[in-house]
Amino acid sequence: MTEETDQCNKTFSGSGELKRHLKMHTSKKTYQCNDCGKACPSNSHLIRHLRTHSGEKPYQCSQCDKSFSQNSVLVKHFRTHTGEKSKKPYKCSHCDKAFADNWGLENHMRTHTGEKPYHCSHCDMAFSNNSALRTHLRKHTGEKPYHCNHCVKTFSYYSGLVSHQRIHTGEKPYNCRYCGKGFSYNTSFVTHLRTHTGEKPYQCSHCEKAFSRNEELNSHLRTHTGEKPYKCSICDKAFTQNSILNSHMRTHSGERPYKCNQCDKSFIQNSNLKSHMRTHTGEKPYQCNHCDKAFSNNSGFISHLRSHTGNKPYQCSYCNKSYPTCSELIRHLNTHNLEKSYQCSHCEKIFSENIDLINHMTTHNVEEKCQGVNSDINFIQPKLAVKNEPKVIEIISNKHNCSMKEPKVEVMEEKIDIVINTVIVKDEDEFHSSLIIENGK
Repeated sequence: MTEETDQCNKTFSGSGELKRHLKMHTSKKTYQCNDCGKACPSNSHLIRHLRTHSGEKPYQCSQCDKSFSQNSVLVKHFRTHTGEKSKKPYKCSHCDKAFADNWGLENHMRTHTGEKPYHCSHCDMAFSNNSALRTHLRKHTGEKPYHCNHCVKTFSYYSGLVSHQRIHTGEKPYNCRYCGKGFSYNTSFVTHLRTHTGEKPYQCSHCEKAFSRNEELNSHLRTHTGEKPYKCSICDKAFTQNSILNSHMRTHSGERPYKCNQCDKSFIQNSNLKSHMRTHTGEKPYQCNHCDKAFSNNSGFISHLRSHTGNKPYQCSYCNKSYPTCSELIRHLNTHNLEKSYQCSHCEKIFSENIDLINHMTTHNVEEKCQGVNSDINFIQPKLAVKNEPKVIEIISNKHNCSMKEPKVEVMEEKIDIVINTVIVKDEDEFHSSLIIENGK
């Protein structure tokens, strides 16, 4: 025979248990917690409650190293060692679990029936037991009863406090069976395991890509939606990820925090430093599976793969020709809508732009006049600059009408870095340009 209270849904195996429980509803709650303001019906209840703030667990198991804040919880735990079944007369009819009281059985039965009688008054969520509801309500009230003994942080959930305390203790209970690496948090451990198993449970709904972390999926989705929530405070650029914004901000500040320990070069991003370090180590981790070539960076590897696959993703908008690299497309675009009117006087080559003729003339090592209308300007052609010997081409004219645009100089010499100052047009009647080829830093 079971007894049931009118104030709540709890049931008890005897009237004595019911009477003791009813005092919780009828007694005045005169014992108040100074930490959170909660009122308790007795001093013993208050003492138990205070342990949720202090983290005190005075009840130690004699069979293992576990401890508990309440003796009743210790008694239940001790049965896991003794295998005692006599104190658990309430057996589940759906599985082999048994419980010490009917209330525990009723809570458990809801895992089979799916019943959730405890409803949140702030949202539409419901729960199978009252303790889960009380825990959930802290999301709305902001209550954080669990205090860290090492710092000032507080937590809504006891599990959050336990995980946080590992920061202070250094405990890493989650160990990878593949590489032995330890983790303080189960979430970090699960994410790490996917680097070994290759599991990618987060699938993009717009394409076939999948990711091992939800954060990676959210960042990827912005490539479909076009959303760029991370905006630069100095210019009008925006980015899909905060990490990309942080790297971009260094282009304004000039900060290069990633320094090479082999030379004096430094970089804005760590990935650039890693690629650079391979120039010292000779490492080429990107191996082509079609031939025996290997590459030090991923971009060179991807470009090379197109020589095998025939993939040409860069398409000209004028003639639909496609190219395997962006640089090849740019060179091709210069051939559209441009008259090849600049001919070399020493060979049969013709160029679309005067600057191309100027660059070509360096192969003859002679002076060449500008081919523009009404111009008598001469271009002094230097040989390729060698290290520490900068050369200067200077162009000055009062009446210059040639179609020369911003100059581009390509120097096929690996040991020389190039710095080019682009054309400066002072006004319609005066044209002044200087190209400086020097050893870059």
